[in-house]
Amino acid sequence: MQTTSKLTKNQIWLLAARPKTLPAAAASAILGSAMAFHDGQFQLLPALAALFISLLLQIGANLANDLFDFQRGADAGERLGPMRVTQAGLLSPQEVKFGLVLVFGSAVLLGIYLTYLAGWVALLIGLSAFLAALSYTGGPFPFGYHSLGDVFVFIFFGPVAVGGTYFVQAHGISLPVLVVGCTMGFLINNILIVNNLRDIHSDQKSQKMTLAVRLGEKGSLIEYWICLIGAYLIPLILFFLSKNLIGCLFSWLSIPLAIRLAKELSRQKGRSLNQTLARTAQLALIYSLLFSFGVILFKAW
Repeated sequence: MQTTSKLTKNQIWLLAARPKTLPAAAASAILGSAMAFHDGQFQLLPALAALFISLLLQIGANLANDLFDFQRGADAGERLGPMRVTQAGLLSPQEVKFGLVLVFGSAVLLGIYLTYLAGWVALLIGLSAFLAALSYTGGPFPFGYHSLGDVFVFIFFGPVAVGGTYFVQAHGISLPVLVVGCTMGFLINNILIVNNLRDIHSDQKSQKMTLAVRLGEKGSLIEYWICLIGAYLIPLILFFLSKNLIGCLFSWLSIPLAIRLAKELSRQKGRSLNQTLARTAQLALIYSLLFSFGVILFKAW
């Protein structure tokens, strides 16, 4: 591992952005755009804007967590996860706050464009996602500290992100799109499960009551399996509801990877879970790409 004294400023900011979490943010936007294409509603510029907003909000949430966890003392002691730049003294709290303004400000500019195209509903979606990104570890009631992180991740990375991406292109929404969004909610929530399982002991010490702290290691593993089953059951349900969505079954090609990750989670502990976390994020992207390829391919036929 590279020593902190040799890191350049750009490398430090890249570390703060936590690029391994970004595939998950992209996955939801990709899936929303694929559904828009399937329904004949795809628009390139709004799709790209929604994708960049998803990435910016994820980076902003990472910076906010870095800053607020530092201020609450949650990063004290030996850290098992990726280095937190504020706790490590690589960036000052003021610098991280400036980064937050820059990242969220860029998302706001893109949000204004989408609001112009799609109206006040797009604005409402953007504002709720912005507040959720800040409130995970910040504000008077940080829901990540009160066992509500899993619920909010499921909602905002799932139906909200997929449905929002679809809405800014189609200017409407449908129940199948929201159901499709739940697949991303399940898979991206699994990233949080791995993260919180890795940090379960340090979170207990710092009074950060994540759902993993309440469920314990066995309960968290069961939750991981439930999310996997939910994500892979939904395409089958969609297929029976609408033969036009047969392509969504392409997502099942990622089942071997999903099972391998669940087994890996049951064997690994502590710092070794960092790789499991990264591969869980990759699974969400792979699933999204396979699902998207399938519905686009069969639409073309």
